Amino acid sequence: MTSTASLAYLGDAVFELRVREMLLTRNPNGVSLRELNRQARAYVSAMAQAQMYHAIFDTLSEDEQAVIKRGRNLHNTSRAKNADVAAYRHATGLEALFGWLYERNNIERIGALFELCIAVEQGTQA
Repeated sequence: MTSTASLAYLGDAVFELRVREMLLTRNPNGVSLRELNRQARAYVSAMAQAQMYHAIFDTLSEDEQAVIKRGRNLHNTSRAKNADVAAYRHATGLEALFGWLYERNNIERIGALFELCIAVEQGTQA
C-alpha cells in the first residue's frame, strides 16, 4: 500500500496535469505561459482545492471518503504560503484522493471528480 504522503504527491501532479490540459484546450490559439500559470493558480491553490474538497465530499464513495480523510489528517511539515493550516490539509486530502484513483488506474472517476471540482471553482455548482 502506498503511503498517504506519496498518494498526495502523486495526486498533486495528476490534478495539475488535468488543469494544464484543460487550460490548453480552452486556449487553442495560445496565450503566454505567464497567463496560463496565472489561470492555473486559480485551480491548484490550497484555498481552491479546500473548497473543492468540501463540495465533492458527499458525492464520494465510502472508500474515497476514507482516502480523502486520511490525506486531510496527514501531518505534514510543509505548509502553503497563502493558506491556513485547515485549507492546506483539505487540499492535501483532495490530492491524496486523486493519487489513489490514479494508482488504481481509475481514469474515468478522475475525470468525473475533476469536472465536479472545476464546476465548483467556476461557481457552476453549489
